[in-house]
Amino acid sequence: QVQLVESGGGLVQAGGSLRLSCAASGRSFRSYFMGWFRQAPGKEREFVAAISWSGSNTYYADSVKGRFTISRDNAKNTAYLQMNNLQPEDTAVYYCAARSLGQSTAAYDYNYWGQGTQVTVSS
Repeated sequence: QVQLVESGGGLVQAGGSLRLSCAASGRSFRSYFMGWFRQAPGKEREFVAAISWSGSNTYYADSVKGRFTISRDNAKNTAYLQMNNLQPEDTAVYYCAARSLGQSTAAYDYNYWGQGTQVTVSS
């Protein structure tokens, strides 16, 4: 198993930036495909970004492409989500997730989840 803890959320004005971190403990971090999801009030959880085991392949939702960057440092057992040019519609609880098999953008495919970190973007 792997335990995930997100950090880095907060309140930011539109156009600002935040960097989320996801610290992993437990079994080998490098063996997991990592994803970021978000959930706004009254909405379903949606895919944001994902990254392969080595970090060589990344995937993004159309809504964040060009603004968000996912990365990972396997030596530090940590995944990151750099969020630039944030907009009010990015306001949500952001979750990191781990998957022991291959690439997926579906939340139900992920085995392990963090507790989430709140991101609020004011206009």
